[in-house]
Amino acid sequence: MSGKTALVLGVANRWSLAYAIAQAFVREGGDVVLTYQGDRQKETVEELAAALSKDVRAIACNVTKPEELDQLVASIKNNSDKLDAVVHSIAFANPEDLSRPFVETSRDGYLLAQEVSSYSLLAVARAVAPLMTKGGSILTLTYLGAVKVVPNYNVMGVAKAALEAVVRYLASDLGPANIRVNAISAGPIKTLAARGIAGLTEMLKSHADRAPLKRNVDTDEVAATATFLCSQGGSGITGETIYVDCGYNIMGF
Repeated sequence: MSGKTALVLGVANRWSLAYAIAQAFVREGGDVVLTYQGDRQKETVEELAAALSKDVRAIACNVTKPEELDQLVASIKNNSDKLDAVVHSIAFANPEDLSRPFVETSRDGYLLAQEVSSYSLLAVARAVAPLMTKGGSILTLTYLGAVKVVPNYNVMGVAKAALEAVVRYLASDLGPANIRVNAISAGPIKTLAARGIAGLTEMLKSHADRAPLKRNVDTDEVAATATFLCSQGGSGITGETIYVDCGYNIMGF
């Protein structure tokens, strides 16, 4: 990542996958920019940025507001002549739409999950692609619930399915500009966000029991894969969902 500028959206705390990826980018010599949503997250993300490096910046950006995406792009332009990598680690669904049966998902809850968790990747890609003048990599995070029914994942699984389709269509559109678009489907990890899914403890145990490697994946392994996909090593990979789940996804019974 030496000499590369990377934008990481969705860092919430030091246990998040986005933070682990940002750490890996800094460790590999990357120039990293973080984003935060609103004043409530501002202090936390600025502290996390400072912990990474004095050169890491934190910029406000609510991806559901086009004007804030425009301001983010302008800020990056003012500090760098190009953007090489973008990590989209943003997802949200109403807690009640995760706790009740999927068939009872509200219209507003369905649309909210799609806007924040899926459409936002398209909005971000459209905004930042003009900055990727020498090509680069756009990466998002997904989960097995996009292709398999996972109890209590519900509307988020449907949003992640849409997200993976967005990855493929963006890869096709942006490929001529040498911009690669991929997703990492990580196994369950005990992050703050994952704790919002009921039954996480049982999920982690089942995953470790059934996965070929007989364990759960950790954040550093996901971050290492992200670094690979955003580096020259991943230059021939686009439109893919890469599973980093200790092999769990290949198993039947």
